[in-house]
Amino acid sequence: MSIVGIKALVLGLPEVAAWPKMATLFDHAAHRPRPDWDLPGLACTAVGGDVSLAVPAAAAIACMQVSIILVDDMLDDDPRGEHLRSGSGPVANLALSYQALAFRLVERMEVSGGLRAAISASLAWLALTTALGQHWDAQNLKGEENYWKVVRAKSTPFYGAALHIGALLGGASPEVADRLKDLGIIVGEIIQLHDDLLDAFQVPANPDWRQGRNNLLILYACTADQPSSDRFEELLGRIDDPDILQEAQQILIKCGAVSYCAYHLISRHREARDALESIRLADPDPLADLLARQTQPLVNLLRASGADLPEKLVLER
Repeated sequence: MSIVGIKALVLGLPEVAAWPKMATLFDHAAHRPRPDWDLPGLACTAVGGDVSLAVPAAAAIACMQVSIILVDDMLDDDPRGEHLRSGSGPVANLALSYQALAFRLVERMEVSGGLRAAISASLAWLALTTALGQHWDAQNLKGEENYWKVVRAKSTPFYGAALHIGALLGGASPEVADRLKDLGIIVGEIIQLHDDLLDAFQVPANPDWRQGRNNLLILYACTADQPSSDRFEELLGRIDDPDILQEAQQILIKCGAVSYCAYHLISRHREARDALESIRLADPDPLADLLARQTQPLVNLLRASGADLPEKLVLER
């Protein structure tokens, strides 16, 4: 998917041209690798469509992602967040604007009214469900059941909608598009689990440690019946000390938290692979490659952390 084409669509809108900060933020986002923006194109190609048809959808998905990140950084008080540079009020307004911009891009698509309505409905589901998930996440709900509840609301709709919209633009039937949406939801769970692994081992400590967010590894170490649970709870209050953080991260490895997260990752990789194989597609290779790429971060992190590398994970690469 051409980043140049996506930028041209977004930056060419008169509202963006009149709002330098909006244009600057999007231009900055587009300078980083954005594989998520490729998802509509992958789905479009998989169902036999011309990838160029998915460029407007990729632009809309890109605007949605920028909006989500701006809000998420504010809720997490992320030290890298734009709200710390520009202020929470202006950034909240920018987040709303990017979300509206996604619908403006759909409005300008050269498609039938029925297809435009279906794409708009998918974007609306993405926006509303993600907002609900962010609301639940900010409440720091406890327990693994709530962890999965938040993940499925906050982290998966983006990927489901991206594949769903790309499939629709590629000419897929509603049934095939819905099944690719379901595949995207599994991909979203995989990506959230990867994020939990990476966040748990960041140095200095990621906000997950300080704010009580339901990171699966930290949740496991706090709640599982394991010999270091009391010590782990004691360390949480001093996690800004590098030595304390290192000790807590080693507990994540020794107590089985990393292995538990790896188990869920392997399960979802298998589920996603089986789901993909069950869908009749013109060219499944782009989505198969997407799933294969999702395995590598787990392999790299397990090796770097010294944890055991599950044989089946290596075989499925």
